Amino acid sequence: MESIKDIKKIAVLGAGTMGPGIAQMFAMGGYPVTMWTRSEQTREKAKETLYKSLQTFIEEGMLEADMLDETYGRVGFALTVEEAVDGADFIQETIVENKDAKIELFEKVDAVVSNDAIIASNTSGLDVFALMPEKRLKQAVIAHWYSPPQLVPLVEVVKNEQAPDAYADITVELLEKCKKTAVLMKKFIRGYIANRMQMCLNQEVFYLLDNGYCSPEDIDKAVKASFIPRAVVLGLCKRADFGGLDMTANNYKNKSYSMPPEVDMPKTLQEHLDKGELGFKTGKGFYDYSDVDKQALTVKRDKQLFEVYKLAMKFMDDPV
Repeated sequence: MESIKDIKKIAVLGAGTMGPGIAQMFAMGGYPVTMWTRSEQTREKAKETLYKSLQTFIEEGMLEADMLDETYGRVGFALTVEEAVDGADFIQETIVENKDAKIELFEKVDAVVSNDAIIASNTSGLDVFALMPEKRLKQAVIAHWYSPPQLVPLVEVVKNEQAPDAYADITVELLEKCKKTAVLMKKFIRGYIANRMQMCLNQEVFYLLDNGYCSPEDIDKAVKASFIPRAVVLGLCKRADFGGLDMTANNYKNKSYSMPPEVDMPKTLQEHLDKGELGFKTGKGFYDYSDVDKQALTVKRDKQLFEVYKLAMKFMDDPV
């Protein structure tokens, strides 16, 4: 693999939460894609999800109507890893975050993959390089997408130390061709960039809730009306520049902030888990969704995300 021109076919391994959206973006980038799933039921659901998502892209002006069937037709489906990987130059693994499941899948890939294909994982929390066969590390990168992958622009990329720099560069170029915002990390760290930021925020969220400082509604209202929209324009580091790095330094010197103490599990989170309140998928979490049309609310969410990310991409194309 020497350049993006060597990528002719893509395999997406996994057709659950992330797979259809990832396959969609590669297909919209003009690539033939084969998705693998072991279940016919999952395959049929993935087909429906993909087609509906493409229709939404047309409604939002992100895809020409006459491109629907052609784009959908670029995605094929396979019930075996061997069939999906056959002839693939770029392989995107996106199965469940389970160590044993990933080891099993990588062993199957190892048996059939070519020696110069790029093997990318979408893992969010595992050191996936420790789970791959040693001889495949020279082909290994992480391409970490965010959900929903067809809407959230970011993909974080980091290569294994044994893989050539060109493989990371090709992955970034491929993602950018498929209209993603790719961030190339210099070295691997669990959680990458955005998830580590979110975990810091989660610590504060549960500290405030566990100690009765405010409600979930208060937290959401506060962040949506302050630093989150500002971050769309300035990010975090440029925001510090505009505020003055001396002010940031003074906050450290004056001990203006102290991290909440570490806990094994936040009390508020454990209470929801004990009640089986897992959020939107169970009908209740911080908010009550029991009397909500979930499909309609998901469509509304996606349409609002389209508006936000269109604006975000506009600002990124013409930054402050």
